[in-house]
Order: sequence, then C-alpha cells, then structure tokens
Amino acid sequence: MAASATTLSSFSSLSIRSSSSSTFFKSTPISIPISQTTNSLFTTSSFSFSSKTHLPKPFIVNSEDGETIFFDEVNPEEEIVFDPPVPPEGYVPPPAFDEGPAETEDEIASAYEELYGPAYSGVSVLGNDVFVMDAKMKKATGFGTKTKKEKVRDGFDERVVQVRRVTKVVKGGKQLHFRAVVVVGDKQGNVGVGVGKAKEVIAAVQKSAVNARRNIITVPMTKYATFPHRADGDYGAAKVMLRPASPGTGVIAGGSVRIVLEMAGVENALGKQLGSNNALNNARATVVAVQKMRQFSDVARERGIPMEELWK
Repeated sequence: MAASATTLSSFSSLSIRSSSSSTFFKSTPISIPISQTTNSLFTTSSFSFSSKTHLPKPFIVNSEDGETIFFDEVNPEEEIVFDPPVPPEGYVPPPAFDEGPAETEDEIASAYEELYGPAYSGVSVLGNDVFVMDAKMKKATGFGTKTKKEKVRDGFDERVVQVRRVTKVVKGGKQLHFRAVVVVGDKQGNVGVGVGKAKEVIAAVQKSAVNARRNIITVPMTKYATFPHRADGDYGAAKVMLRPASPGTGVIAGGSVRIVLEMAGVENALGKQLGSNNALNNARATVVAVQKMRQFSDVARERGIPMEELWK
C-alpha cells in the first residue's frame, strides 16, 4: 500500500517514476508542455520533440522505491490558475456557424460559383436545345404514353409526305407499326428527307423528322430561284427528271417531288416522275438529281477559266 501511494503521489505531481535498474530517464529526459499558458511539464517515453524545443534542466531525487525526476522551474504543489489574456478593445467574438441567419438560395449559388465556376446554363456546347423537365412541358395522358417534348426551333419546317401502316409477322402474331416519310427544309436552299417507324403516328413523325435533319443537302439555285441546269436522278425503280424554268412558271411537279422542291425554296422548276410511284423512292431520287447539279462559278473554278468562257 505504501508503494502504491508513493506511485500515485508521483503521478499527481506530474512526474513518472522508473525502476532503479533503468537509466533511460537519466540520459534522455523527455518532456511535453501541458498548456501554452503555464510552464508545467511532465516526462514520458512515448513522445519525441525536435531540437528547437527548449527543455528545462531536470534534477534527480533518490528515494527508497526508485528515482524521481523533477524540474527546477516547476513546483508540483503549486496550484495553477488559468489566466487567459485580456481581449483588445472593440473585440467581438465570432458567432457560431449554427447561430447565424439561414443563407438564401442566391447566396448559396454565388458561393458555389466562386468555388467551382458558373453553373450549367441549360444550353449544350453544340447549340442544340436541351429539354429540361419543368411545368411548361406538356404531358400526354393515358397508359403507356411518354412525355412530349417541345418542338425544336432550328429554322426548318416539316412536311409529312406519307404515313403508312406496316406489319411485322412474329411468332405470336402480327405487330402493327406506322411508317412516316417527312421532308424538312428552310426554303433557303437546304432540304432533307427522312423516314421513321414507331407504334404511334406522332412518334413515327418525330423520328422521321430527326432522321431528315441528319440528311440535309444544299440545292444549287440561280437568282431566279430555279435550277442552274437540267438533271436526272433515280433511286431504286423510281426515276425523276428536273428542268429549270423561267420566272413566273412556278413549281410544276407532282407527288413527293413537288414537296421536296417547295421545302428547298425552289419557285420555278419542272419535274416529272418516271417509273415507280413510291413516295419515299421518288423523294430520294429528287435528292440524287439535285446533288448532281453544280453552280457555274464552281465549274469555272474547277476548270480554271473565267465564267464568260462558259457562256460561249
């Protein structure tokens, strides 16, 4: 009991007692400050310090149970009173993070932009419209229907050429679908033909319009809104003949040929369908015939001669 009481008194006086056979504390005493405001120190064997730490000079007291290391600048029996420095005049302690007023959404957004840059504006880099889910979007009602998307405003008009019902025979029976042929154009020389299939007519028209926008071509025209020269085109069994016309003639053509020329912006032209009466093949044959046409300036540039030589 006497030994344990001596040990407890040693720890209470901020000192560590070692055995008489150990010489570790004699050669390398290690100490750590308890507080920055006091000079109280204690020794331990589980911490290490750099060479910049200034340690007071220890002295050793021998007793019956062992050796106790004290410091000459510390009085173990002295009561240490916490005396913090006086704050300067006008000092206002900062409020806690949970005591201040709640931040608004604008303040949170501005702080986010300061850290990570401007937020996403809703417009893609390629310039295509991004469909954002909001209350302005119209929703279709009924079972199995999908959310309708707003019409893309890119300057192209759409004309439906044909809508047909097509069936696919499978193991369980026949599957009914709709096929739509759509022509898009800006009436300024750009036109495209597309086709799409879906279980609903609206979805088929949307898919064919997207397909038509992927196949846009440029129609060469003169200042009189007609073709520079005649051309013929065929696609499958359909053959189309295109001829330029004088101002005031109008578009004299039928079927899908007339729709393609009107969506391209041609005002004076002659067209004739030869062979098959298929609407899709005739529209594509018109595209093939238009792609064969070239402007006089392009031909003169390729031949390396002035345009006056072409008129001779």
